[in-house]
Parts: sequence; structure tokens; C-alpha cells
Amino acid sequence: MRTMIVGSPYAGQETQSWGKRGRWTCAWVSCADVVPPPFVSAYRCRFATSGATTIRVHVTADERYELFLDGQRIGRGSERGDAQNWFFETYELTLEPGAHTLVARVWSQGSMAAFAQMTVRPGFLLAPQDNEHDALIGTGIAPWEAKVLPGYTFTDPIAAWGTGANLVVDGSAFAWDFEHGAGDGWAPVVTAEKGADFYWRNEVTDEALLRPAVLPAMMEQPYHGGRVRHVEAVAARETHDIAVQAANHLAQESEGWQRLVAGDAALTIPANTRRRVILDLQNYLCAYPEVTVSGGAGGMVRVHWQESLYTDPRKTIKENRDQIEGKYFVTVWHLKDGIGDSFLPDGGDNRRFDTLWWQCGRYVEILVETKDTPLTIHRLVLRETRYPLEMRSTFDASDARLSELIPLTLRTLQMCSHETYMDCPYFEQLMYIGDTRLQALITYTITADDRLPRKAVELLGASRMLSGLTQSRYPGRVRQIIPPFSLWWVCMVYDYALWRGDSTFVRELMPTVRGILDHFLRLRDADGLIAGPKGWNVQDWVPSWKDGVPPDGYDGANGLLNWQFIYTLELAAKLETWLGEPEQAARNRRLIGEILPCIEKTFWNAERGLYADDKVQQFFSEHTQCIALLSGILGTERSEPIFANLLSTPDLAHTTIYFSHYLFDTLYQHGRTDIYLERLSYWHELNANGLKTTIEMPEPTRSDCHAWGAHPLYHFFASLLGVRPGEMGFASVRIAPQLGTLTAASGRVAHPAGFIEVALDKSAERLTAQVALPPGITGVFMHGGREVALHPGSQTVSLPVG
Repeated sequence: MRTMIVGSPYAGQETQSWGKRGRWTCAWVSCADVVPPPFVSAYRCRFATSGATTIRVHVTADERYELFLDGQRIGRGSERGDAQNWFFETYELTLEPGAHTLVARVWSQGSMAAFAQMTVRPGFLLAPQDNEHDALIGTGIAPWEAKVLPGYTFTDPIAAWGTGANLVVDGSAFAWDFEHGAGDGWAPVVTAEKGADFYWRNEVTDEALLRPAVLPAMMEQPYHGGRVRHVEAVAARETHDIAVQAANHLAQESEGWQRLVAGDAALTIPANTRRRVILDLQNYLCAYPEVTVSGGAGGMVRVHWQESLYTDPRKTIKENRDQIEGKYFVTVWHLKDGIGDSFLPDGGDNRRFDTLWWQCGRYVEILVETKDTPLTIHRLVLRETRYPLEMRSTFDASDARLSELIPLTLRTLQMCSHETYMDCPYFEQLMYIGDTRLQALITYTITADDRLPRKAVELLGASRMLSGLTQSRYPGRVRQIIPPFSLWWVCMVYDYALWRGDSTFVRELMPTVRGILDHFLRLRDADGLIAGPKGWNVQDWVPSWKDGVPPDGYDGANGLLNWQFIYTLELAAKLETWLGEPEQAARNRRLIGEILPCIEKTFWNAERGLYADDKVQQFFSEHTQCIALLSGILGTERSEPIFANLLSTPDLAHTTIYFSHYLFDTLYQHGRTDIYLERLSYWHELNANGLKTTIEMPEPTRSDCHAWGAHPLYHFFASLLGVRPGEMGFASVRIAPQLGTLTAASGRVAHPAGFIEVALDKSAERLTAQVALPPGITGVFMHGGREVALHPGSQTVSLPVG
């Protein structure tokens, strides 16, 4: 029932009056007995239709909503944005003749909301497309009613600090059947300002400017995996300090729990019983939990989540993720019971408990406690949710181990793709620029769907401050500044232009691109270098770099940031050229010419043949050499020795899982993907260690699911197969494969015009390629210093190995 629209739904209908332009006819409404956040409320509209009809409506809420029609949930929202980009969803309501009820469950968590959840003021808005239906169901016009929903207690998510409050739902206080509009306590809504989709007259301090949702509905479907690993009788509710021991496993009860999890049978827990169940989902999962019960008044069903059990939670040590024996289901750092939600039955029949937001992890701990009466659990459902991102591209290679990395990396990307990209689903759920650049690049190679990366580029750009810098993560109600990430955002704009085009969209982003560059130019010190950006100048989780910041990363000038600025200036110059701004491109390259001698004078160490990280040339890293080489402005007389020393110098600070993307790109640039294949041993070890997703940093890691570690998937297509855009918008293709130690590789790479198909076979003497390009796409095949023109359709290329 969701449908996608583009632009204002009322374009062409607005009056020309200056004071009313952009105003919708329907208004925001709120609950009359509203309390300070956090709270949950419900809105109800009862109406009738004389005949079968379909009504298009636009729906939004602050902060979020679920929409029900005649008791059936038909959608969730609002898609995450900010005050200037407050998204609404559009639905087609198919109505039979007779009485109907629309209900919205709306919640506002205030200071307990997820860090990524923005707010203006609590409320709800539903606007029909046709004004003739306003009086029937439009908020502010039709007779809507509302009430605060009791029974919710919001609890601290502890270690999952960025994800928003967890819940305790008390069935004895809950307004059962609210979704049908049942119960008492409903009162007329309070009408506020009308909806608006652009600024008008005299604005209130903050106003939600409405725009259509740009993403489809999130995937939501029951998850059917999972294995009950442990059932135990415990003496108290606190379980975090109880190690899982096989000797305590109640094997005779395990089958019943397994049948419940599989959806095959209900399970009754006797009175005065307490059971702890460890469920291994056998994959990483983001899901809405739902529990349907009867009886059990005064009892509890608690559903907690962990990415892994811990061997030593005080030191964040998890060891093999498949193993649970002797481990603890505990919240790291806090040493408390896990993160999740609790449901308190009231004794009624078929009570369906659910949550407002999803939880995630690989392991679920179910704690059931009964008092004087038995509790029957009819259903325990985990409704998997994520952006509907599927891998349309394919890849295969002579080394079968590479195929084993595809589920690992793809699952990571999927679990970190929702209404925005996320750094990690478990701890933060925030869209960081450094992470997001890599997530978007992977997306470009595996699907033609670019809606999520496009939204990411736009929203992150919308976080720009008066200084010219963007925020490090956005949307976000808690501000954080990572100056190097603003430079990576400029690179994201370049990536989008290269892989997808749309010059109109890219041009709209250029003022922010230029503002970021100008901010860094204001930081030049007496030596002509970029020095001392205000903020957290994190670059990579190198163990010897405090807080991930390279030497001289705060107060002085460091080699990595200065080379990153040169790298970004060059990409920005290419952007300006593509957009027909040669003067701006010339300015960027002039600045490169001014700053480069300063870098050479300060950071170049001729004896070592490397660029230093700091002015006194005490520290050196792979990072600085990689970005210098990737800038593309060094001649071969300088770049070839640097690359050789990058490979041979033992005391360089090594890139970790995140920044290895730039190392891998450097290896591709210099034809050494054999080393890339060797460095993939780190990812192979993740599989061997029982992980289902890629981790954040070297062990002991915080996060077991961090999308910046999924970038090897990008390099399967862009480096091994060598498929990259030849010009802006992927209007042509450049295929320059680097097989390394592989003897064969093949794949289909998703392209906006279809698929690019490549099959490579390498012998000692020749590389033979079968290539097929989509209609209208031309390109070039490059290998061993030779180039062959490619045309639409199928062709064979055979070149000497050299």
C-alpha cells in the first residue's frame, strides 16, 4: 500500500498568496493530555465510505509512527531525516463500503531517542491527496482523537548508547486493541500549524519542512533461522554473571523451545518457574521482536540481544563467536544484563507484545519468569528488517575462498543499511561519513539502486555548519565534528558523480564542497600546511594512535591530513571540470601547486623514500603513503620508490580493517593485487572465528558488525575484475583487471543500463577476456600497457601477459 512520489504532492495547487505558499490544507495535531517525552500516543479517526474507493494519503509524525487501517498495520515512518528534510510516506488506502478506522501509534523519546532521531515537536499529520477527502480523514480538519498509551517504561540502552531507549511493556496497564481504535480515554486532538513543504512567511524557530520519502519501505519479514543452544533454570533475573555451562543445560526442554522458535508449536511454562534460553540465530539479524502469550499474570518475558557472548567481558574478549561454553551473556563495559526489552503479561489471552524499534545481534537470551499461573507462549517471532538491498552483481574466482567472503561482507552491508547507512547497528546506528563512503562504493558495484547512497550524500551535506565543515555523522541530534570526514564527504560527491552522474544533483552539492575546501585553507600555518583542525581528527584505529588520531593530528600539521587535502583537491578539480567550471578546477590545481612544495619540504624523508606523519619525521605509516600515491599527482620517479618502500618497510603503522580500503586501492593502482589477496587473510580469519559480519577494529573489537570492513566486496568487482567507470555517470566503462595470483575470475557488475559481464582466464602467456556491455555503453579494456576499445554487446579480448 506504500507508493513512491517525487516532489510536492500539491504542486500546482498552491495559492499565489505570499503568506500561504507551501502550506498544506491539513495540519499537525497532537494529543491533548501529552506529557513530556518519552511517551507513546495513539491517534484515531473513525469514518465511513458509501462505496468502494481508493484514497491516497501522505503521512508523517514526530518522532515516529505506525499506521493501522482497521487494525492492520500498513506502514511505518517517518523515514529518518532532519527538520529541513522531514520525510512523509504516501499510501493508497483501498476501502470497501462501510465503516473504517485509521489509527496511528506515535512516539517521542526526547533525550532518550536514538542519536540519529531528530525532532521538532511531537505530533502527527495525515493529509489526503485530494482535498475533497480532508473533511473525512485529514488531520486538523476531520474529527481525529488521541490519547497517551499507558504501559510503556523507557529504559537506558547502556552500551548501545546511540540506538535509543529500550522498553518495558506492562500488559496490566497497556491499552489492548488500541490499533482498532478500541478503549476509552480518546479526546479531540489539539491542532497546530499546517503542514509545509517550503519556507513561507514568518517561520517559527524550527519547522518540519515536508518532502516525500526517498526510500522504499524497509524489508520486514519473519526470520526462520535460529537454534536453541542452551536452556537453564536460574535462581534470579540477573544472568550477566552466570557463565553458560553445558552441565546446566536442560536438554529435555530444548526441543519444546526449538519448536516454538521455529513456529511449529506453542510452549507452556509452568507456574513459579524461571528459565533462561540462549538462542543462536546462526547469522547476524536486525529484527522487531514479537511475543504472543496467554496467562502468566505477574510474570515476565525478557528478550535481550548480544553480538557475541564474552569470555572476559572486562577486557572485551569474545574469542570464537560460534562458542558459548563458559561464556557470559553480558553488556560490555557495564557488566549488566543484556540490551533488549521486557514484556509483563497481565494474564489475558493472546496478548501480542511488540516494540517500537528493532534490536540486533546474533544471540538472543530469552528469560521467562512465571508467578502463580502458567504462561503459554504461542509465538515468538523475529521480524527481520533492513533496507531492501540485494546483490544483483555476481562474482566467482579460481580461489574458492573468495566466494566465502561474499556472505560475510554482504551481510555486513545489509545489516548497516536501513533508513540511512549505519556505522554499526548494535551500538550507535549513526551514519558516519568515513564509513559511508565505503558503504556507498560497495553499493555502486552490487546494484543499480542508488537511492540510499544518494540520500546519504545529500543528508550528510545538509549537516554543513557556518564554518564550512560538515558534521561527522548525520542525521544526528548530538553534534560531533571529525574534520577529515568532511574531506571524505567531498570524495563521496566525486564518487556519486563518477558512478551515477546526475549533474543537476551534483551541482547542488558544490557550494558545500567549496566551503569545506575553504575551511581547510584557513588552517594553513606559517609553513603553508594544514594544521590543527578543531575536532576529533580520527583517521584509523591504529593501536599506536591514541583515539585513532595520527601523530600531530590535533595541534600540529601531519602528513596524512595534508596529503588527504591534496587528494581531495584533485578530485574536486575533476568535479569542477565535469560541471563546466574550469576556473574553479584551475584554482584547485593552483592550490595543489602551492601546498605540495610545503609537504615536500616538511614531510619528505629522502633517506627512507617515504612521507612522514609528523614534522620531526619520527613516525611513518602506510596511510600517508597510500593517500599520496592515490592522489595521482606524483610522477613515476617519485611514486614507484614510495610504493616499493610501502611494501618493504617493516616499521610503518599498518592500516587496519577500515583504512585497508585505501591500501587495497593503492595495490590495484600499482598492479599488485597479489598482495591484496594475501591481506585478505584477515577477513578469512573472521570466517574461521565464527563471525557472520566484519568487525570494527583489531581484536578485541567493540563492534562485530561494522560496514566499513565490508570493502573487499567492492574490490572483487572494481579491482580484481577491474570494472570502473570511464567517465562521469558511468557513461563508459574502463575494464583493467588485476587478477594477482588468480588464474580465472568472472562476474556480472550491475550498471544503470544493465549488466557488464566479464569472464577472465589467465595462462602464463595470455589473458583472455569475454566481455559484454549493455546497450549504449562503450569502453576500453586495459592490460599490460595495451588498450582495446569495447563496444556494446559481446566481444573477446586476448592480450599478452606482461
